[in-house]
Amino acid sequence: MLVLGILSLVLCGLLGPVAWSMGNKIKQEAAAMGRDEPGSCKGGRICGIIATALIVLGVVGFVLIAVIGVANSSNSG
Repeated sequence: MLVLGILSLVLCGLLGPVAWSMGNKIKQEAAAMGRDEPGSCKGGRICGIIATALIVLGVVGFVLIAVIGVANSSNSG
């Protein structure tokens, strides 16, 4: 799980949502068995959350730049 989370950060967040959801599933399974969440699971889940946040920020930034570019091109015409 930790490997998947680290890979999500290295690969620019592409595996972030997968690591996050798998980490949540393992956390729920551990809680159902009355055990603590494994440390590697917690680390992978946190890396997945960070990578997912970076994806969202990247998409928002891209859309913002596209909107500003369209607004500037229509004003200069």
